[in-house]
Amino acid sequence: MSKPIIAVTMGDPAGVGPEICLQLLANEALCEVCTPVVFGDARLLSRCARQTNLPAPKRIISEIEWAEKCGSIDEPSVLDVFGFDAEGFTPGSVSAKTGAAGFRYVEKSIEAALAKQVSAVATAPLNKEALHAAGIRYPGHTEMFAEKMQAARSCMTFYSAEMICSLATVHIGYQDVVPALTTVRILDVIELTAESVQRIRGKKPKIAVIGLNPHAGEHGLFGNQEEEKIIIPAIEAARAKGITIEGPLPPDTAFIPAKRRQVDAYICMYHDQALIPLKMLAFDSAVNTTLGLPVPRTSVDHGTACDIAWQGKANGNSLVEAVLLAAEMAS
Repeated sequence: MSKPIIAVTMGDPAGVGPEICLQLLANEALCEVCTPVVFGDARLLSRCARQTNLPAPKRIISEIEWAEKCGSIDEPSVLDVFGFDAEGFTPGSVSAKTGAAGFRYVEKSIEAALAKQVSAVATAPLNKEALHAAGIRYPGHTEMFAEKMQAARSCMTFYSAEMICSLATVHIGYQDVVPALTTVRILDVIELTAESVQRIRGKKPKIAVIGLNPHAGEHGLFGNQEEEKIIIPAIEAARAKGITIEGPLPPDTAFIPAKRRQVDAYICMYHDQALIPLKMLAFDSAVNTTLGLPVPRTSVDHGTACDIAWQGKANGNSLVEAVLLAAEMAS
C-alpha cells in the first residue's frame, strides 16, 4: 500500500513556518509513514536553512512537474509555488506580501486536495495581521477551508493525548459569542466531534458540553439562560440520536484531571474556553483540525512566533503531530 501524500503549507514566510517545515522534511521516521510535500518557496527555504543550520530541501518540484507527476511523488519534497521575493523581506516582520504569500500556499493546497492530488493537508501558521494587511479578511485557516471546500457544516477541533475539544464559535470577540450560539450550531459540533473521535479512537466516545456562564449559569442566576434556552436543547437532541453526552458542565471544574479521565471530548462555547486549558496541557503536541471537510485538514496549535522566527529556536513537534494525524485521518 502506497504512503499517503500530505500537502504541508509553509505558512507565513516571516514566521516559524519555514523553519518547522525544514525540520519536518528531515524527519526520517515521519517520512516512513507518509510523503510530506511542502507547498511554499524553495529559495526561501534554502535561505532559512542557511540561517538556521537546518538541512536544505533535497527535492524541489516545479508546478509543471507537479501537474504531471504528483501521484508518483514518493520522497519528501517542496512544491515551489512561484511569486515571492525570497530575499526582499525581513524574517520576523509582519507585512502584506508575506500575508499574501502564506494565503497563496493555502489556496494551492486546497486546489490539490480537491483535485485528489494529495490525501490530506497540514498547515503551518499564518499571521492574521499580515493577512489583513494584504486585504485577506478570513479570520483563519478554518474559515478559508470551510468556504473554499464548500463544507455544509464544519468545526474546529483540537486533538492531544491530554484532551480533545471542539469549538462552537471560533475567531470572534466575546460580545459576538452569544448571538452566534444556536442549538443547531452546537448540535452540529457535537455530531461532527462524536463521528470523528469514534473513527480515530475506534470506540463510541463520551462527550462533555461546557456551559457558557460561570457555574454553567447556576440554573439561570448568571447570564440570560443561555444554558436552558440554547445549550441543553442541543444536548438533549444529541442524546436522542444515541450520543453519550453530559452537561452543561461548569467551566471552572470541567478540565480537572479526574474529569478528563472520564471524558473523550469536550464541546466548548468559545475560543479561549478551550484553548487556555489545552495549551497549558499540550502546547507542543496538540493538533488543530477542521472537521466536516471532504479532505482531512490539520494544523499546528501555535502561531507564527515572529519573535523567534528564523533563529533556530522553533519546536516543530506540533507540525509533526499534525502531519501524522492528517495521514491517520486520510487512511
